[in-house]
Amino acid sequence: MAQITKKRVIKRLPMLPAERALKVISGRWKAVILYYLFDGPRRLSALKALMPGITQKVLIDQLREMEEHGLVSREIFAEIPARVEYSATRLGLSLEPILLALCQWGQYHADELDERSHLADCIIRPRRATEAAPN
Repeated sequence: MAQITKKRVIKRLPMLPAERALKVISGRWKAVILYYLFDGPRRLSALKALMPGITQKVLIDQLREMEEHGLVSREIFAEIPARVEYSATRLGLSLEPILLALCQWGQYHADELDERSHLADCIIRPRRATEAAPN
């Protein structure tokens, strides 16, 4: 079953590496979700509370897509009621310096257009290369 899913993802993703990368992280919420998962595992309700503008359906859909692409893992705890936590995988964590660079470029872009006052703070703490680098 896992092989079928993997083949389906690979078939659906573009062959050009830059286009593939953009496809995997594109979407209104994926970077924001990853941003919050960089700090550690979170439950669905905690993620929803951090992003009041997202609907639960969209949040679940985005998490499923990122799980399918290997960026996020989902752990189900055998408790009553069941507890589910989402966390960034090693592959997901490898995006942290890229999101930091995008954040910095977004600030630069806002500066160039004299719109910096409209931006939220961009707080991403880059990890040491050994922590973020995929094997």
